[in-house]
Formats: sequence, C-alpha cells, structure tokens
Amino acid sequence: MNIKLLIGLILFAGSLSSCKKWLEVQPESEISAPILFSTENGFMEALNGVYIKSTSHDLYGKELTFGTTEALAQNFSIGTDGQDYRQTSLYNYTNGKFIERKDKIWSGLYSAIVNCNLILSNIDARKNVFTGSNYELIKGETLALRAYLHFDLLRLFAPSYLKNPTAPGIPFAKKYTKEVTPMSSVTEVMNMLIQDLEEAKTLMVNDPIRSAGYKINYPLVTDTTKNTEENSPFLFLQNRRHHLNYYAVCGTLARVYLYKNDKVNALKNAKEVIDSKKFPWTSQSDFIAFDEAKKDRILYKELLFGWYIPNSTKDIKENWFKSGTRGFFLLEDDARLIYEAGTVGAEDLRFKQWVTLMADVNSRWYDIVKYNRNSLSTEANANLHYQMAPAIRLSEIYYIAAESSYATNPTQSLQYFNEVRAARGFQNQLTVPSEDGLVNELLKEARKEWLAEGQMFYMYKRLNKAIAAPTGTAIPPSDKIFVLPLPNDEIVYGGR
Repeated sequence: MNIKLLIGLILFAGSLSSCKKWLEVQPESEISAPILFSTENGFMEALNGVYIKSTSHDLYGKELTFGTTEALAQNFSIGTDGQDYRQTSLYNYTNGKFIERKDKIWSGLYSAIVNCNLILSNIDARKNVFTGSNYELIKGETLALRAYLHFDLLRLFAPSYLKNPTAPGIPFAKKYTKEVTPMSSVTEVMNMLIQDLEEAKTLMVNDPIRSAGYKINYPLVTDTTKNTEENSPFLFLQNRRHHLNYYAVCGTLARVYLYKNDKVNALKNAKEVIDSKKFPWTSQSDFIAFDEAKKDRILYKELLFGWYIPNSTKDIKENWFKSGTRGFFLLEDDARLIYEAGTVGAEDLRFKQWVTLMADVNSRWYDIVKYNRNSLSTEANANLHYQMAPAIRLSEIYYIAAESSYATNPTQSLQYFNEVRAARGFQNQLTVPSEDGLVNELLKEARKEWLAEGQMFYMYKRLNKAIAAPTGTAIPPSDKIFVLPLPNDEIVYGGR
C-alpha cells in the first residue's frame, strides 16, 4: 500500500457508544500521539474513531454492504440506473463511476488500517494507563479490526485462495509508517490475518460479552431492567456487538479459515459461537410484528457484529431504497426467483418481510424494506434497535458449520443447515445426497439471507462458482470478474 498517500488521513474520533458527542482528534502533524494516548479513554476514542471511519458511505455505510458488492453479486434489478450501478453490474471495470467507488473503497479501508496501526504502535508502551482487562480488550479488538479490513481488501482485489494461493495478494500493513508496504501473496496475507485474529482471540478472553450476565437484547426497549447490553461503567463496553467482540472474532476466524479451505479450524471456531448459546434466533413474533416500532427487520439479536450506521438512515429511506425502480429494487420475477416463491419459498419469512410488492401501470416490482425504520430519528425510541449494517450473522456461522462438517458428519451438517431454515419459517427438513448438493443449497439460502448485506459476491468467489443473475441466467466464474483492478495511483506510486 502507498502509505504516503494515506498518512495524513488521521481520524476524527467519535463518541464511544451512540455518536452523540464528538472528540476532535487533530492530525498527527498537529498533535503528538502521546497526548491522544495518554489516557485509557483516549485509546477508546481512537478505536471508536476507526469504527466511525469504517461506516462512511464509501465503506460499510453503503458500498461494502448494499452498494458495489451487491451490484457485483447481481442482487438487484438495475434498470433505469438512478444509482449509477448499471455498469458495475455489467462488470465494466473501466467505467468512471465504478473506478471512483472502487478506489475510495481501497483508500478508505487502508486509511482505517493506518489508524489501527497508530493505536497498536502506542498501546504496549502505555499499558499502565489501563484498568482491569481493558488493555487486552482494546489491543485485541484493534488487531481483529485490522484483520477484518485487510480480509475484505483481499477478497476484492486479489485472486481467491482456491484459485491461486501463490498469486500477488495485497499489501498487509502491520506498521504505522510512511514507507511503501510491499505486496504479499494471497497465502502470506491469509497467514497474517489468522495470526492477528488468533492473537486477538487470546487477548479477549475476558470480553464482557462472555460473562453469564451479558444477555443479548434489544437496546431501545422501554423496559431498561431487561437491557443488559448497555449496563457498564464504561460506555466503550456497552453494546459489544457493535464492536468486534470475542464471538465476532471467532466468527471472523471461521470465515477466514473457510476461505483458506481449512474446514477443521473453520468448524472449531463456528462451534465455539454455536455452543456458547449466547445468540438467540429472532422470535417470529418480533420478525413479523405488524407494529413497525416493534418489528425487528434485520434480526438484530442474531448479529455477532454489526456496523452502527445512523448517518445512512435518511439515504436508505429517501434515496437508495426509495420506493420505485430508480433505487435498489427487485423486479417481481427476480424476487420470486431468488426466494423460490413458487415452490419451497412460499413459507419463507424473509420473502414476506424483506420485500414488498409494488406496481404501477407499466410494471410490478418489489421494494426492498429490510432496512426500513419506523422513524428517521436515529436515536428515538421508535424502534427495537439502532440502524445497523449486518457484518457477521449467526446464520453464517451455521452455514460455515454445515459446509465444514458435511464430509465427516453429513447428519450433523444438515442439522446446522436446517436449523437456519426453521428459524426462517420452513417446516420441512431438507436432505441432500452429496457435499456438492449441500453447497448448491447453501448458495441459494445465502443469497436469500444476505440480500443487501454485501457478502454474496465473496461466496461465489471463494467457491469459484457461477454468479446467479436476474432472469435465471448464470455468469461464469472468472478472475476478470472476481478480481477488481488496483487503483492507478497504487500501481504508479506503489510500484506494483
């Protein structure tokens, strides 16, 4: 990575829980790091600033959740193209709008990584400012976040591990420096990701989310006596699922190990989440509630980790997912095809709750209402939970466990798979005759589950499978599609 282009992008760190307050952190050129990192609270603010940077519209506040990655996965019906994603869905990687968005993803992720490295370069020398287990928690969380960000860069800009493990990958930035970071191979990056995540997991054994008293609940419920997610003397320790907590690290490790086709370790980490019984399936009464203020559209309790995106609420409602065919939408036939509405999908609660049939004199389509809220007020107690972009779902953990265990225990594998289906309203138990059959069913189920969440493109790429396109066609797998071009500045100034 060309750090020289990014070194000045030190963050403005935000508040520790709900972004109501802002602590302005001056750029490194104007204030010395020891001032920022002279207190425990300074480290907390700095790390929270990385999360805030990561939820910009260029990153997980749009493009890496329901923007670029969803267009690449063919998960929207793009017609009149009011959002300028038509050429992205056609894989025209020379299109100016695509290049602009893609380059901002690259620079934005590395900017966040630079700030992780700034924290890590200071934390060991100032260990004495921390109380309790907060040193281990913050260092572990920062390592995990650095790995998470690098992994998405690898999944976008390098060949998959399955396709070419020795190919050039991405620069893995482990130091806060002005020097150009060398390119690492796909395998080298994978090994460094695992090293960071395993260290983070070891450091975070005392994460509050692991305690018996930490109960997953809705943070905006009126009965605060039941709301244990916000009861902590440190704001930073509240709502641990808004951060890369211990179980989110396990989930990320399961995701990374599966990408490396290490199914033993993928299953081990997935089972740690499942066996903890920490995360409940969302009750159907909450999912299908008639009262919008009491409806849980995104299945909040099932999030191991999610990005807090209050700054996206208005655009979601009035621009990106606005009613009609100029935002993100699905034509009637496309939506019914994805959810198999004519056959097994008739009972799928996701189809009933995440898309709404609309019509005019010329056409019929489905509005995507997965991110709808009862109010544009981001903090009002008008909803069960905050505006979130899902990052790691409980269902993905079960999918990983199912895929990783089929070869050794197909019965257990199908139990994992069918438990997710039961939570989504299916009554029948699905059976498949082979591991390939399971993978095909997982692809169909993941596409339903991850609609507008940004993960489907990566699954097609990891498995080197054809991309299911609108109208039932298939786009053959190819590195010309799966590997996004590096930014021109990176090629020129980084010497790639």
